[in-house]
Amino acid sequence: MPNKEMGEEEDEHSSLLASISSAESSSQEHFKRTGTLWTAVAHIITGVIGAGVLSLAWSMAQLGWILGPLCIICFAGITIVSTFLLCDCYKYPDPEFGAVRNRSYMQAVKLYLGEKQKLICGAFVQESLYGTGIAYTITAAASVKAILKSNCYHREGHDAPCDYGDSMYMLLFGLLQILMSMIPDFHNMEWLSIIAAVMSCTYSTIGFGLGIAQVIENGTIKGTISGVATASITQKLWLCFEALGDIAFAYPYSVIVLEIQDTLKSPPPENQTMKKATVNAVLITTVFYLCCGCFGYAAFGNSTPGNLLTGFGFYEPYWLVDFANACIVLHLVGGYQIFSQPVYGNAERWFADKFPNSSFVNDFYRVKIPFLPPLRFNLLRLCFRTTYVMSTTVIAMLFPYFNSVLGVLGALNFWPLAIYFPIEMYLKQNKIEAWSRDWVLLYAFSIVCLIITVVSFVGSLAELIIEKLS
Repeated sequence: MPNKEMGEEEDEHSSLLASISSAESSSQEHFKRTGTLWTAVAHIITGVIGAGVLSLAWSMAQLGWILGPLCIICFAGITIVSTFLLCDCYKYPDPEFGAVRNRSYMQAVKLYLGEKQKLICGAFVQESLYGTGIAYTITAAASVKAILKSNCYHREGHDAPCDYGDSMYMLLFGLLQILMSMIPDFHNMEWLSIIAAVMSCTYSTIGFGLGIAQVIENGTIKGTISGVATASITQKLWLCFEALGDIAFAYPYSVIVLEIQDTLKSPPPENQTMKKATVNAVLITTVFYLCCGCFGYAAFGNSTPGNLLTGFGFYEPYWLVDFANACIVLHLVGGYQIFSQPVYGNAERWFADKFPNSSFVNDFYRVKIPFLPPLRFNLLRLCFRTTYVMSTTVIAMLFPYFNSVLGVLGALNFWPLAIYFPIEMYLKQNKIEAWSRDWVLLYAFSIVCLIITVVSFVGSLAELIIEKLS
């Protein structure tokens, strides 16, 4: 019986390899892989530097001057290690079909680890991508509010009651995302990623500069070794754990690694280019993170706001604060699409497989837009993507708590997606024996990251519940 089951599994695996190989061959007719080292860096920076950078000064305030920077550097190292493992899993070596490309994270998990693991992974992947869309909607609305506040204070004085709601700006952001979601896929998004990456570097630099200016104006470096003092040890732990979740949210981009790698041309081999892109992008990102986090904390000390750039509403030059927040919104327009395109692609491929004869699913139409290339879409794309964006907007309106939402999402997805599945696939691909040196090191690494995930999730969820009830 075991031999029979093993044989059935092997037949199923061979069938899967054949279907993937056939799909890959047919896909070559539709696009060419033209991505380079620098387009990959742009995609990564767009995917990584987003809402997370704005919470780092607050995270520093909870952890203090020693643990804060140390945690940021540690998460950078973890991100590089986990991404390297994934890069090597892009091509599945097979003697019959050659090197089969894994064009998505879930396809790789299914090929290496099987259908059951793929279903578990799928739940985390879709939740991660979906949750990032919610977080970006919250952040975009907060940045629009910050612009309005800055203008109000400049116009009417710092004592003016400049209060604005969230809902209208979330709805406007959602409407814009419905339009942007008609972009077919990653291969048509290089221009958007480059613009978004430039915007992310711009507002990070401005936040860094404003922090320096405020430190100079204060004439002192604020903050302490232990961070913000609280009424109880329990409250301090919750906030520290939430800070870890926020940092975890700011770094990993595991769920889009293989989609980005699939855009790269070769030679050189795609995994080599992707590893170089990862190192460059993470180094750039870490410099920005440390600058924004450290100087933001030095500027505000224990009163550091949850969203760094919204804390400069009282400060001049007001136009610079406005420009920085406008850059955030522009970046999040692209960032939302970077994390939504894998969801769109998976859903549309599933519907196409299930309903191969449906005109609703498979018939495409061309629309000519002035000054732009013709837009190619179908009714499924229009309906599904519109519904998806609307749902993320509604949930963001129900839970507009920036730091807690980021902490919950970062903690929930950090270990399974950035650590567990990449390690398991790497072990399977390289046939690493149990209890060998590499096996022990990788599992020790996994256990440490699991502990970080658990405590971060508990702390962030506790703070989210407290905010919702208060």
